Amino acid sequence: MRIAFTTLGCKLNYAETSTYERGLRAYGHETVSWDQPADAYLINTCAVTQTAEKKSRNLIRKAHKLAPDAPIAVTGCYASLRRDEILGIEGVVRVFGAKEKKRIVPELLHLLGDKESVPDVPGDTLEAYSSGERTRSFLKVQDGCNNFCAYCTVPFARGESRNIPVCELVKQAEAIAAEGIKEIVLTGVNTGDFGRTTGESFLDLLKALDTVEGIERYRISSIEPNLITEEIVDWIASGTKFQHHFHIPLQSGSDTILRKVGRRYDTALFASRIDYIRKALEHPGEPKVFFGIDVIVGLPGETEELFMETYAFLRDRIKPAFIHIFPYSRRPGTRAALMKDQVQDRIKTERVERLEALCRELHEDFIAQNRGLTDKVLWESSVHEGMMGGYTGNYIRIERPYDPSRAGTVETVTI
Repeated sequence: MRIAFTTLGCKLNYAETSTYERGLRAYGHETVSWDQPADAYLINTCAVTQTAEKKSRNLIRKAHKLAPDAPIAVTGCYASLRRDEILGIEGVVRVFGAKEKKRIVPELLHLLGDKESVPDVPGDTLEAYSSGERTRSFLKVQDGCNNFCAYCTVPFARGESRNIPVCELVKQAEAIAAEGIKEIVLTGVNTGDFGRTTGESFLDLLKALDTVEGIERYRISSIEPNLITEEIVDWIASGTKFQHHFHIPLQSGSDTILRKVGRRYDTALFASRIDYIRKALEHPGEPKVFFGIDVIVGLPGETEELFMETYAFLRDRIKPAFIHIFPYSRRPGTRAALMKDQVQDRIKTERVERLEALCRELHEDFIAQNRGLTDKVLWESSVHEGMMGGYTGNYIRIERPYDPSRAGTVETVTI
């Protein structure tokens, strides 16, 4: 049978979808592109913004139009938050919430008339990693969040913070290595909160993964600043496979806004973490640390003065390599949605544009600081206009004329 998948949202969703695909193929079924007629569809949705929810609904309707008789199953954050709404869309036969994901493959097999039974796996945390790329895989190490920030629906959509044991994640990393993949990106909802279920620590996980043969590089995706301990940084600096590349959510550079939305740090702590990482990992003549910083523009109560606190904090104090910029989206059921001092959309748009211009300047400065230095690049297999590309350890994109013999290899280059 032919099953089509489509995914919206974060890399965590993509890792989970890839896992469902492997599960169906293991039982002899064919996975096809989501925009092709199929015998069944699974749509992995997002609900981080109103636009994401609208895209999710449109994809469900498009799948039904492509194959009116095919059953449609829906999962992801939108499915967790709007189950009844989704069940009212024509063609949808099943909605899987946050803790039902281990049932997706068995129930899809049942929908397709497969008589084979799939053994139940204990627990409510789906083990997941992405596959299909030759060079990089996203490994899910943690799910859920206990923070309940005022603007965020993730704790409602994905549940409490939880994880599978270190030993199981090592087995998954070994399976990834067996596919010839050289780099793993650790991903989760609150990645650094790893260990709540098993009593292990995030550093325990990093040390265990570092020993997996065949994996040459690791990256940590989106770790909260208050969870980056000096012990973790010191260990990475001691000489490990973990790259000098950090993705850290700031959300606002104004302490007034950080307190209002319930973040668990202030700008002083955030800056101290950045300073400590730079001191530990940056040395003369060696590549600089890449910091990608998340910022939400237009949170309730963000005046022009408070926005400029964020702008100046990024420009003058943090100086990241990149800023991931998101306009605040009012989400039903959150505390921020009920706040009276909402920021007008036109003001959000204008502030996004100003931060995007700053991002371009900062990224150009980061490239300039690294130019002429040497670093290792993992070459990718894709080719565009006769060129192949890859990323240095500190996430600078490098291109060279396509050479298939170099795909999937690590090479030292001058930036």
